[in-house]
Amino acid sequence: MTQQVKTTTTTAFYVQAVISFGLSLTALAVGITYLPVTTWVRSFMGLGLLYVVTSTFTLAKCVRDRNEEATVVSRVDQARLDKLLAEHDPFKND
Repeated sequence: MTQQVKTTTTTAFYVQAVISFGLSLTALAVGITYLPVTTWVRSFMGLGLLYVVTSTFTLAKCVRDRNEEATVVSRVDQARLDKLLAEHDPFKND
């Protein structure tokens, strides 16, 4: 029976990811604000930025959910196998 190793994200990696996301979002928003274009073009770019950010969060959630679903299926299969092995008596004559 193999046991899965549970991987955890370190606090430093999590903080680095949050800071990186915040910094990139801020830099892009400032860049869009100072573009030498009309307000309509600037608004369109801002909406595009918001759409990309929300799509990124949705994709990350879908990937996480799929990974968790695969883990649950693996655990159910392992539990069924463990039950079959526990109930099996090699010395029993049928």
